[in-house]
Amino acid sequence: MAITASELENLLRDGFPKAQITITDLAGDGNHYAAEVIDESFRGLNRVQQQRAVYAALKGKMDGNHGELHALALTTKAPD
Repeated sequence: MAITASELENLLRDGFPKAQITITDLAGDGNHYAAEVIDESFRGLNRVQQQRAVYAALKGKMDGNHGELHALALTTKAPD
């Protein structure tokens, strides 16, 4: 089952309520998205730590072959 862009944004918004979040459906199939998450909580974290925080917010939606989200091109950073 695919995930909608709004469902994806809601998951990220739950984890990062003050973040600037941009979601793009790359293939139009609900399985391949790009997400940009800009949040103050990323300040001082390296990219791997930032991305782990985002994946944790997804609550298993990308887990294995049964995940609802197949691919996520992820950009994370602290605000300028």
